[in-house]
Amino acid sequence: MILTNTHAHQKHRPPSHTEYYEYRQMPNLKNEFPLDPKLCYLNHAAVAPWPSRTTQAISSFALENNTHGATNYLKWLKVETTLRQQLKTLLNAVSTDEIALQKNTSEGLSAIAYGIDWKPGDSIVITDQEFPSNRIVWESLANKGVRVITATLDYNQPEVSIINACDASTRLVSISSVQYGTGIRVDLKKIGAHCNQQGILFCIDAIQSLGAIPMDVQDIGCDFVVADAHKWMLGPEGIAVFYIKTSTLNQLTLNQFGWHMIENPGNYDTLDWDIASNAKRFECGSPNMIGIHGFSASLSLLLEIGLSNIETMLNKKIDLLLTLLQDKPGITILSPTDPTQRAGIVTFQSDKIESQTLYQQLMRQNVICAYRGGGVRLSPHFYTPDDVLINAVKLIP
Repeated sequence: MILTNTHAHQKHRPPSHTEYYEYRQMPNLKNEFPLDPKLCYLNHAAVAPWPSRTTQAISSFALENNTHGATNYLKWLKVETTLRQQLKTLLNAVSTDEIALQKNTSEGLSAIAYGIDWKPGDSIVITDQEFPSNRIVWESLANKGVRVITATLDYNQPEVSIINACDASTRLVSISSVQYGTGIRVDLKKIGAHCNQQGILFCIDAIQSLGAIPMDVQDIGCDFVVADAHKWMLGPEGIAVFYIKTSTLNQLTLNQFGWHMIENPGNYDTLDWDIASNAKRFECGSPNMIGIHGFSASLSLLLEIGLSNIETMLNKKIDLLLTLLQDKPGITILSPTDPTQRAGIVTFQSDKIESQTLYQQLMRQNVICAYRGGGVRLSPHFYTPDDVLINAVKLIP
C-alpha cells in the first residue's frame, strides 16, 4: 500500500501530523518490471528498463502509426500536453510554460551555454566529478574568454566546496544533483541560496536524481534543470526535460530556429512571427512523438507511487545493499552512506580483484552494472527485488 498525502503543499516536504492521508493500492511491480530472472539488473544510473506500461504505450503508438498514420495527431498532442503537466508536477515548476522538451541533457546544456551573453573574464563553477556532458560544453566557451573553475568535492560538505569556488567573476554554477561515479548528493537548496544572493545563475544536471528523489525547483531557487528520461525516470532515450525559470527565460539568446518555436506554430501561411513567450522557444522542430508517449507512460507510474514514497523505498534498497557489501571482507565503499548525501548509486572496490576486472566478471555472470568512479557501480531502483541485491553481492569474490 502507498501512503498518500492528499492535502500537503505541492512542495516536497515531510508532512505534519495534522494532515490527512489515504491509502491506495501499490501498482503491481512484478507486472510492471518482468525482467529476465537470470539477470541482476543494477544499472539504472546508465539505462533503465522500461515499465510494462511504457512498452505498451510505445507499441500501441507504433501500431496506430502503422495502421492509421497521423489520423489521430490531435490525440497525440494531448499526450504531449499531459507530459508537460507531469513534468511540471515532478519538478514543482510554477507552470508548464517553464517546461521544454529536448533530445537529451547535452542539448539543454548547450542551449544555456550558447544562450548566455558572456563577457571575457566570466567564469563557470563545476565540480571535479561531473559527467563529460556537464564539463565539455562549458570548456567549449574558452574562445569567448570564459573560464571553467573546477571545485574539488569535499565528501562531507560538498556544498561548501562549490560555494567556496565562486568569486566575483562567477556567472554560472552548473553541477550534478547526484554525481554519476560516486553517487555524492549535494544540498541544492544551499547552493541555490548562495547563487540567488550573489546574482549567479544556477544550472542543475538532474539526470542522476530526477525520478529517484523529489525535486522542488521553487524551493531550490535554480534557474535551469536538465535531465534525460532514460535513467531514473524509466523512460526511453532521445527525450529529455529542460526546465527554465520564467524570470530567466529572456536571459538566453536563441541559436536554433524553426516552425515549432514560435507563437501560433500551426499557422503555416503567416509571414510574420514572434518567438514563443515560454520555454517552447527551445523546441525548434517537430516533437519526438514516440518518445513523448513512452516518457509520459513512465512518469505516470512514478507519480502514481509518489516521489517521496519512491525515495523511501529506494533508501531501503540502498541500506540493504550497503549492509551486504560491508559484511564482505575486503570491500571498500566509495559512495556516501549517509542517506541525506546519496540517492541510488553505490560504488565500491574490492582488495581481492581490480575493479575493471571485477566489473567484467560480474557482467559475465549477468549482474548488469558499470565501471565508474574508480570502482564497480551498482544502481538499483525502488522496485528492485531484495533477492537481486543478495544474489549479486554473493557473486563478488
